[in-house]
Amino acid sequence: MNELAAYFSSISSAHRSLILVLGITFFWVIENAFPLFQFQYKKWKHAGINFFLTFTTILVNFCLAFILLFATQLTHENNFGILNWIPEIPLWLFAIIGLLLLDLISAYLAHWIQHRVKWLWRFHLIHHSDTWVDTTSANRHHPGESVIRFVFTTIGVIIVGSPMWLVFLYQTLSVVATQFNHANIKFPKKLDAILSYIFVSPNMHKIHHHYVLPYTDSNYGNIFSIWDRLFGTYLFMPVEDIQFGIDTHMKSEENNKLIHLLQIPFQKKIDKK
Repeated sequence: MNELAAYFSSISSAHRSLILVLGITFFWVIENAFPLFQFQYKKWKHAGINFFLTFTTILVNFCLAFILLFATQLTHENNFGILNWIPEIPLWLFAIIGLLLLDLISAYLAHWIQHRVKWLWRFHLIHHSDTWVDTTSANRHHPGESVIRFVFTTIGVIIVGSPMWLVFLYQTLSVVATQFNHANIKFPKKLDAILSYIFVSPNMHKIHHHYVLPYTDSNYGNIFSIWDRLFGTYLFMPVEDIQFGIDTHMKSEENNKLIHLLQIPFQKKIDKK
């Protein structure tokens, strides 16, 4: 565990980018071999839109990374945050508690709030507009949402009192988890069900991408599924019945054109979910 902490304390941007690329490549190959849905789409064109939005997410996080560094230094120097207030514990337990709390605040809570606050939903809607959810959909976020998510991550870091190595570990696990959860892979149902008691499984998350309520407002988790079960936001439906997209933007020109996707949050009127 000490070696893992040391690695993530000094992990380079190149290594983090490599993990992202290798993750997408791995799940891309798997979903081509064992697809859950036989999508009738131009995979590379679809991926091109999502890759552009992934790049903007990377750019936002890279440009604002100094804020996270400052936040971790601030909590350390002032002995602030939950992890700094608990008694000394083994490093592995410290990491698990930290990951759980970061996932709760930076992912689950952030996601839940984006579904509840109208102007935040305008940005998050772009992620839900994808009617062909695959591993490239994982980081299909409007640049505005990337900033919003970064704000929640920073808040999470301050409240948790997370050291920088734990932040990098969390972000790495988060990237791989979301690529896995969005991948169009036919995952064994029994294994998926077992996995979903602790972690967010592929079938569990895909329910969140069903195009109508109440399923759109369920299964908010990113890494750990326990928050959905604990707070009553877990829902189940047969994966075969899922239809991807969002019912207010089901036309191709609304969900498959980059320029339009970037403009959606700033339109005068967006119908409610």
